[in-house]
Amino acid sequence: MPVISVDSRTDERAGFEAVRRQDPEMADVLLGEAERQATSLQLIAAENFTSPAVRAALGSELGNKYAEGYPGARHHGGCEVVDVAERIAVDRAKALFGAAHANVQTHSGTSAVLAAYAALLKPGDTVLAMGLPYGGHLTHGSPANFSGRWFDFVGYGVEPDTGLIDYGEVWDLAVEHRPKAIVCGSIAYPRHPDYQAFREIADDVGAHLIADAAHPIGLVAGGAAPSPVPYADVVCATTHKVLRGPRGGLTLCGADLAARIDRAVFPFTQGGAQMHTIAAKAVAFGEASTPAFSGYAHQVVANARILAEGLLAEGFGLVTGGTDTHLVLADPAPFGVDGRTARGRLAGAGLVLDSCALPHAEARGIRLGTAAVTSQGMGEAEMARIAVLFAMAMREDPGTRAEVRELARRFPPP
Repeated sequence: MPVISVDSRTDERAGFEAVRRQDPEMADVLLGEAERQATSLQLIAAENFTSPAVRAALGSELGNKYAEGYPGARHHGGCEVVDVAERIAVDRAKALFGAAHANVQTHSGTSAVLAAYAALLKPGDTVLAMGLPYGGHLTHGSPANFSGRWFDFVGYGVEPDTGLIDYGEVWDLAVEHRPKAIVCGSIAYPRHPDYQAFREIADDVGAHLIADAAHPIGLVAGGAAPSPVPYADVVCATTHKVLRGPRGGLTLCGADLAARIDRAVFPFTQGGAQMHTIAAKAVAFGEASTPAFSGYAHQVVANARILAEGLLAEGFGLVTGGTDTHLVLADPAPFGVDGRTARGRLAGAGLVLDSCALPHAEARGIRLGTAAVTSQGMGEAEMARIAVLFAMAMREDPGTRAEVRELARRFPPP
């Protein structure tokens, strides 16, 4: 993605000036966030920078249109133009991921998972998914989430020594509990799932296979990660992580489940589609189909591996010993702190990331990703330096913040 200077964003500047005139208080908020992003490094694994074209679609007149239903079968008049936008988004998603059907209306990854459950399960059904202490998402059975309240979840974990999924345990749990669905996917697993193994386990016990690919779907689009589409009955994803689109969800499935998925999205779990977001998704799918995006996706992985190696050399512990994706899960315990303390110390130095559970550990770790900094044009040399900055921040070196600001200045957000 080319770096676009703020001064060249004519339309975006015009929109901001309109906010400044009408609502100076909110204009200050927008300026404050722009300043934050421009002076710190965004290393949250679930975040990225969109292109100006995606942002233009998000701020377009399509946001004014109410469009319940699907193209050609809306509950409101005047949808002939937005129908074209949704058909483009669907066709591009299907082509990009090799799927027979795509639903582009889901508002988030959680909405996509909810629709998959609604299409395939009944309340009280048993579901096998990665346990939350090992990297499972809230929708994988958290008691605070609809999933844990409506379904009977059984959690699988990872091996204590390697941090890798124990497929023998998954198989044993599937045979013991006979789940109606098996979910493969995680928010904090830095290796590729073995989708074929999950498919074989699901077939053995007669379960549906749902792939929660919210994190790796952008790598899949760029050919830098294996695709779950040939193996899973339903693939749930987001469009705003490595995929570099607007905040939103995506659901892929075979033709046999298309009608069930569509009904589960609308009218069962959602109302009117957000047509401006769908248009922005279409733009992102188009961008992701280019050779430039493939190069970007592979660079994201290369950057993550270099960053992981650097963190290990600086004294951090690493879950699974490294990464195959955009995501790194690290343990700051060698510096005498847990993940929450480390997150705060790093944030003070302008290194923005998350804390999260570490498998088989009481203390929390830190989760970081390389999608956003790669969108800024950073490469292996910058990743090696960022690892050093992490160690400096953990030692509370007063020079860390200035160096982070300088690095961010050299590589502005697109």
